[in-house]
Amino acid sequence: MARSDAGVDVESLTPLHWIGILAATVSGVVHAVLGVQVGGALGISFFVATLGFGAGVTAIIAGYRRRLTYALGIPFTAGQIVLWYVINFVAGTYSFPADIGIYGAVDKVAQILLIGVLAVLLSRES
Repeated sequence: MARSDAGVDVESLTPLHWIGILAATVSGVVHAVLGVQVGGALGISFFVATLGFGAGVTAIIAGYRRRLTYALGIPFTAGQIVLWYVINFVAGTYSFPADIGIYGAVDKVAQILLIGVLAVLLSRES
């Protein structure tokens, strides 16, 4: 495993890793934007999600316990999807699928892609 002085291990990253990194980054950015827009306690929860995605990306790029990161990333990301649906469509006033919105659509596509990537990466390292 080749590392730079900064602890980065990009040589071992495959194209699949980069797809996952991109998907997690997209979801993290969407959550950061929503955190600013929403504010309050719910806004803070969006920032916490952003930190979670950022921590996962950082761990993967650093080569730190990747298998564990894949395994934790799947339920973390799936939980984001479930919470989004419950908060907005079960307990909220929105109608599914009419009120998904651009942020919701971009985020959920990125998250579903991320779960798939993490599942494949996890199965390859088992």
